[in-house]
Amino acid sequence: MTPHGDTGPDPATTGAEHPAEIPPGQPPEGAPGVAEQEAPNERPGPALAVFAHPDDAEIAAGGTLARWAKEGREVHLLVLTNGDRGSDDPAQDREELARIRLVETQVAADYMGLAGIRILPNHDGELQNDHAVRREVARRIREVRPTTVLTCDPTAWFFGNQYFNHADHRTAGAATLDGVFPGAGNPHFFEELVAEGLQPWSVREVWLAWTTEPNQYQDITGFMDAKIQALARHESQVRGGLLGFFEQWLPTEAEENGRKIGVAHAEAFRVLNLG
Repeated sequence: MTPHGDTGPDPATTGAEHPAEIPPGQPPEGAPGVAEQEAPNERPGPALAVFAHPDDAEIAAGGTLARWAKEGREVHLLVLTNGDRGSDDPAQDREELARIRLVETQVAADYMGLAGIRILPNHDGELQNDHAVRREVARRIREVRPTTVLTCDPTAWFFGNQYFNHADHRTAGAATLDGVFPGAGNPHFFEELVAEGLQPWSVREVWLAWTTEPNQYQDITGFMDAKIQALARHESQVRGGLLGFFEQWLPTEAEENGRKIGVAHAEAFRVLNLG
């Protein structure tokens, strides 16, 4: 969701048919501690975040993901495009940018303490809610078997009078929801996955970030710095003063959300309880 265009890894690194997947990393020494929370997480278990671009997770839900990881949840990230158009520089080689962004995504994931990342080789700006993308979402759900899936709200188009949502963000949310239901839980969808040994899995809850209809605020007090520092690892996206912009905007937004539940910082979500 950066002003450039937005992000992920690279076809040259991932190959034309296979996503790039990075083994688990370790959170940095001195990562922030767990803040006190009014309502503890009632849904323990693995979590899977699904976003369009490599830096989307940090901007939308970095504090929540870092907190869940610190609390001991196994948190995975699936990125649906390779971010090869995340630059305004006409001389920037797109394959090289995708390679850069793959590395940046892993470094940021390590900082947040995520269990692992996978990035699909779809081009930035060309994401479609099609069978192939839904299958990869369902595949990752059946592999991780998450209690919680966190993604974008596909119904959110306009934010105030100065921004309308990137098409890839909306598509990522829609494809993820379709991958959750009925895709991941019904054995008659993506039968090739069953043949691979990936049995159906029903997700219990979905958290939608970048929503205009929040019904839950996650306390991220103590994790604001982790959110910003993880975003800063996406160096290709925060050049030219953009990091300073995020250092002002993200805490201000988190403070506004936090006031709604009486904490210092919070992130807003529309949560769907599926059973």
